Amino acid sequence: MFDDGDDIEGPPVRRSRIADLADQPTSAAPSVPSEAPEPVSVHAPELDPVLVARREFAVLLGEFRRSAVLVPLDAGGDLWSADRGGVRWICAFSDEAALARFAVARGEAGREWTYQTVLGARLLDVLVPLLPGPAGVALDAGSAEGGVLFPPVVGVVPDAVAVDAGGLR
Repeated sequence: MFDDGDDIEGPPVRRSRIADLADQPTSAAPSVPSEAPEPVSVHAPELDPVLVARREFAVLLGEFRRSAVLVPLDAGGDLWSADRGGVRWICAFSDEAALARFAVARGEAGREWTYQTVLGARLLDVLVPLLPGPAGVALDAGSAEGGVLFPPVVGVVPDAVAVDAGGLR
């Protein structure tokens, strides 16, 4: 039986793993309770650093694909993007705070930023192929914590538009 609703818990609050990653310092190691067995870590020194980096990127990519991100809209109402190094980058942000840091970095914090919420998988699988030429997604550009690039390569975007699969348009 319940007393005045004290035993009722609300629905769990879901938070993006990308947001959790952004909140953690990059040098912090995960804490493990002392009575727990020693876990196998992808950070083990005996592992090839390239293999470790690939695994970490794969985890981040999976979290990005499952997360809703904010994409600013340009004056024409299209998703805001930028050209850099011959690649069209759709700019996406993990939350409003990351978008605000970007606006400050650009010296445009005083203007209103209209944005659309889009699932990361939709950006990579549907919207990137619609852009002319090689395209990818830049997550949290201009953030002091550092951003992440999801480039137009096999395993990130559809093979038909991946530059390393001959998908140049």
